[in-house]
Amino acid sequence: MKAVTIHQYGSADELIYEDAQQPELKPNDVLVKIYATSINPIDWKVRGGGYPGSDQRQFPLILGWDVSGVIEKLGTEVTGFMIGDEVFGRPDTKRQGTYAEYVAVNFQEIARKPKSIDHTHTAAVPLAGLTAWQGIFDHGKLEAGQKILIHAAAGGVGTYAVQLAKWKGAYVIGTASESNTAFLMELGADEVIDYKNEDFSKKLKDIDVVFDLIGGEVQTKSLDVLKTGGILVSTVGIKDEEAVKAKGMIGVKYMAESRPENLKQLADLIDEGKLRPVIAEVLPLEQAKEAHKKSEKGHTKGKIVLQVVNDK
Repeated sequence: MKAVTIHQYGSADELIYEDAQQPELKPNDVLVKIYATSINPIDWKVRGGGYPGSDQRQFPLILGWDVSGVIEKLGTEVTGFMIGDEVFGRPDTKRQGTYAEYVAVNFQEIARKPKSIDHTHTAAVPLAGLTAWQGIFDHGKLEAGQKILIHAAAGGVGTYAVQLAKWKGAYVIGTASESNTAFLMELGADEVIDYKNEDFSKKLKDIDVVFDLIGGEVQTKSLDVLKTGGILVSTVGIKDEEAVKAKGMIGVKYMAESRPENLKQLADLIDEGKLRPVIAEVLPLEQAKEAHKKSEKGHTKGKIVLQVVNDK
């Protein structure tokens, strides 16, 4: 099969489009013919070699942990799926990834893809959608009528968080550049703060949940707008846990987990027209190097997708 691999850690220039060995199935695996995958920050963090567990990975390494495709083979202990099923998911990040024509993935980490969108759009959902869902609902405990502040609201995870929070019935505030204001309001934001020219910490107060995808000074200032008992949820760690406790708040650091039930909830919302993937750009698999360089610059509106099979 064709795949994009790295033979050592380093810059995006280490990504090579080449022949690779097709994955072998474990008893609980399905073999998925990949139609599309997408870029996430974990991809280039692993590629750089500084990600936890990097010393335990073997080369050549295939990156990528979003998949939308069709099942071609079943492991001996797989239940609930058949050859030909269209599925999507976020495979185990410790295994070989999805910048390839095929991937072996545990059947308990996938779900049937949304019926109303193609594989290219579905590939933009798993990791970012799971991160948003679990962050604001499981960890942030967001309820209808509450106020949530979402940082980096126009990014891959942020666009899902805005839509999901609005669907829940929350008052949604996002930080983004001014050029993304109308776009975020269309997604459901009630208020958008231009992070380049406005200080959100001077405009907001009594926020129930802060969803932080940035960290650093942004996270520190977020403590000034949270109400007592409010929840700070972060994908990048809690900078000052003592300060969070001292102010009577809750700080949660987490990493998204592969949960089929959450994937199904996301798929159902997509098919009901209440959630949509936002795609910044679609590139062929062999242009993964260019996709990484664009992703690392930040400021993309939604997700960058790598197309393996054109299903349009």
